[in-house]
Amino acid sequence: MSHLDDLDEYEAELELRLKKEYQAVFGLFRYCVLTPDATYLCNKLERTVAPQAAYPYFNLRLEDVWVWDKNRPTRMIPRTEIFVISGDVTIEELRGEGDEPVLTAEALAERLGEPPTPRDEDT
Repeated sequence: MSHLDDLDEYEAELELRLKKEYQAVFGLFRYCVLTPDATYLCNKLERTVAPQAAYPYFNLRLEDVWVWDKNRPTRMIPRTEIFVISGDVTIEELRGEGDEPVLTAEALAERLGEPPTPRDEDT
């Protein structure tokens, strides 16, 4: 097996792990934000429109964010800010205000095949 085959196999494994993680965490988030550069899941989203002569320009502020990126050491980040042109972003509301996530942290760990982390009251 060549080094290129090893690299292809490694990339395929990372992609499969990422897809499984996405399926596992999807129910924890309120919004899905799709841009040409990335896919984000988040629980808080603020949009600001900056009118321009040719097209509107959006500033998106996301909090409690999961980023689709197989090369990141961690995909969960506390916040990010995105600047996009209106035609280049899709925002989906996955659940309404006040709706509880359909997945608990314990169930998530089980879905990912990891042992659940102990809670403060368990220690």
